[in-house]
Amino acid sequence: AAPMAPTHVLRCCQRGLAWIPVIFIALVVCWSYYAYVVELCIFTIPSIGEKIVYLIFFHLSFIMFVWSYWKTIFTKPANPSKERYEKEERPETQQEILWRAATSLPLYTRTGAGAIRYCDRCQVIKPDRCHHCSACDMCVLKMDHHCPWVNNCVGFSNYKFFILFLAYSLVYCLFIAATVLQYFIKFWTNELPDTHAKFHVLFLFFVAAMFCISILSLFSYHLWLVGKNRSTIEAFRAPVFRTGSDKNGFSLGFRKNIAQVFGDQKKYWLLPVFTSQGDGLTFPTRLVNADVEQATVTLQPEPNKR
Repeated sequence: AAPMAPTHVLRCCQRGLAWIPVIFIALVVCWSYYAYVVELCIFTIPSIGEKIVYLIFFHLSFIMFVWSYWKTIFTKPANPSKERYEKEERPETQQEILWRAATSLPLYTRTGAGAIRYCDRCQVIKPDRCHHCSACDMCVLKMDHHCPWVNNCVGFSNYKFFILFLAYSLVYCLFIAATVLQYFIKFWTNELPDTHAKFHVLFLFFVAAMFCISILSLFSYHLWLVGKNRSTIEAFRAPVFRTGSDKNGFSLGFRKNIAQVFGDQKKYWLLPVFTSQGDGLTFPTRLVNADVEQATVTLQPEPNKR
């Protein structure tokens, strides 16, 4: 056990350091709360009516942002079930064992060479759209990407929360930037006297605008992905089906694609509660009826057609 200690210590250090981006965001958010509520609303804004209206809408966007951020961070990634195949006694190749096991599973995708997708590290057959995350050291169902800002894998279990986190952080930043702007100008042009609030108000505007610009592109990219029913991984490398690679293989049309992530009840769309369709293991494909072969997967893998 002695030689294992350094690796274990290293892993603990990695786990600790991985929280730094999350702590950074948390500190910025806490400061923005203080700066907006105390320095802007209480000390700077003269009108009582304006204070109240701003504070109501500020708290609404703040709560939705924190709630969706929390859910994105603390929702554990969904993993495939551990059915292990390495204990086979018969003298046959691993692929033959996998092909036999795969006959009972509804798998539509293959590796580029047409083999069964298997994770050596987790020793599990990968369901469609499942990938191994080296940062989490596990296979993640419908993996999208590993996000350092939430210190978590974004996949089947929290993709809706992730998109809402982007949406509400955008709303939060836009609201701050829009309502701070007039006071920003008044401080900038020295129409308002130099007080301790000046620093906070000027910074609020810059920070909100900066985050706004950076989140906007990521948010629009993910909305585009949802509409196409693609994950970030699939956008960079199209999934391979029996008929070859097809970037639109999982696309069911715009409305059904949105329902896959957000569910079919619109009243839950804007709430960070889980409403995604399916179990994360099997996914409806565009060519379901064309894939008659699914019922009778032969033991021998097909030769690579490419």
